[in-house]
Amino acid sequence: MANNVTETAIGGVVLAAAAGFLFYASTIVGIGGTSDSYKLVASFRSAEGITVGTDVRLAGVKVGTVTGLKLNSQTYRADVGFTVDKTVAVPDDSSVSVSSEGLLGGNFLEIIPGASAFNLDEGGEIEDTQGSVSLLTLLMKFVAGDGTQ
Repeated sequence: MANNVTETAIGGVVLAAAAGFLFYASTIVGIGGTSDSYKLVASFRSAEGITVGTDVRLAGVKVGTVTGLKLNSQTYRADVGFTVDKTVAVPDDSSVSVSSEGLLGGNFLEIIPGASAFNLDEGGEIEDTQGSVSLLTLLMKFVAGDGTQ
């Protein structure tokens, strides 16, 4: 009988730990459904390396997450939807670029704030964008000698 009580107690502890990890993971990823962020959009020539869930950073600090990525069939550009924390006001003349964490690191969206006195509202579009740069393309240019000096 004591064996069944011990097994039940250990099972309860394991389930509580699993629930804790699940809660922690959902808050990190942003699944929790909180409404303390607003949506913005941007259109890129190349969004290579960006997926749903990719970080959006400003000054190296995570301020949001990519929530959608689709091809615009009229412009043949990648339309990226992302959220930004409501405590962060993004000026309407800001730019956004696909940046890399390093040679072997992943990519993220970097917001470069502008100097406008007016901020983007919910659903606003950042028009000044810089797509990803392919490392392979850069290496091929270097090897072929097509680079300018």
